[in-house]
Amino acid sequence: MMITISTFLAEKGIYLLTFILLSLGVAGIVTCNNYMKKLICMNIMQVAVIFLFLCLGQKSKGTIPVAVEGLEKAADYINPLPHGLMLTAIVVSLGTTAVGLSLLLRIREKYGTIEEDDLLMRQELLSMEERQRRKQELQRIDT
Repeated sequence: MMITISTFLAEKGIYLLTFILLSLGVAGIVTCNNYMKKLICMNIMQVAVIFLFLCLGQKSKGTIPVAVEGLEKAADYINPLPHGLMLTAIVVSLGTTAVGLSLLLRIREKYGTIEEDDLLMRQELLSMEERQRRKQELQRIDT
């Protein structure tokens, strides 16, 4: 029984880790009200997807795609395409995180918080103040 579990985890454990990471990311985005935490959870989800693609790109008894003496068939090498795509995904993830952080800084400057509930309340207050100001301006123009 224990050997079976060890064998399963050795062969498929990375998929379990990927599922756990993806689940943590989704749960964090759904439950957290802090936008910084949501951004971190989004990054966790991106890492899980990258793990999944890299794991799917592997094959047993395959070597890196560099010419090795004695290995002449393409079946002896792993496919480099998933690795190249995931390298691109990492760069895109970095850019997405940078844009997200800069937006969070601007939100913090304008509203003084990055908590979702506080932002919604402050946005409602600002829109009420704007409506009141416009109403007063229209009354002043009418008189």
